[in-house]
Amino acid sequence: MATYDLDEQERLDELKAWWKRWGNLVMTALAVMIAAGAGWRYWQNREVTQSLEAATVYEKLTQSLAANDTKGTREAGAMLIEQYKGTAYAPRAALLLAKVNAAANDLKSAQSQLEWAAAHTKEPALKDLAHLRLAGVQLDQKQYDAALKTLAGTHSDAFAFRFEDLRGDVLMAQGKRDEARSAYQAAYTKMEADNPYRSIVELKLDALGGEAK
Repeated sequence: MATYDLDEQERLDELKAWWKRWGNLVMTALAVMIAAGAGWRYWQNREVTQSLEAATVYEKLTQSLAANDTKGTREAGAMLIEQYKGTAYAPRAALLLAKVNAAANDLKSAQSQLEWAAAHTKEPALKDLAHLRLAGVQLDQKQYDAALKTLAGTHSDAFAFRFEDLRGDVLMAQGKRDEARSAYQAAYTKMEADNPYRSIVELKLDALGGEAK
């Protein structure tokens, strides 16, 4: 029994010595882990809350847009961009605001919003759409080189024919008929046979002479 008590005492002494040496570090590590866990839960909850709030504001934006309430549309859109820029709704709001501004012939504002949408969205399809519309606004402002640069960026195959078609429009505006025809031909080739837009591109090719291939 005495031997048992001695062994227990030795182990206890070893534990005390170990704790004296490493105890503060262990407690600090535990505190960091607890804080990190709490922080992670906080950010998860915050993201959910932000997304729900943004969804409500976005609904107001679409309702204002449907009602032709330009002021309400701009206010809701600005709120999403300024207060909820980390959500998926903010880039969508920027696209809608750009559409409103383009319709009002405020192309400078439309361009800024499309650039913002392209830079902040994490969705490839939305980025492609933002770049496509941005190039269109640049074309309307006769920023031909800028439009071609925008269209030269990477994009998904689903948008390829639209990028080529718009590139053809920019080249036509520059008076580069042969290059425009090549772009239209590329757009025509990339489209499915049943794509209704194919006939429009075919008309552009016909206007430049020769048959679509």
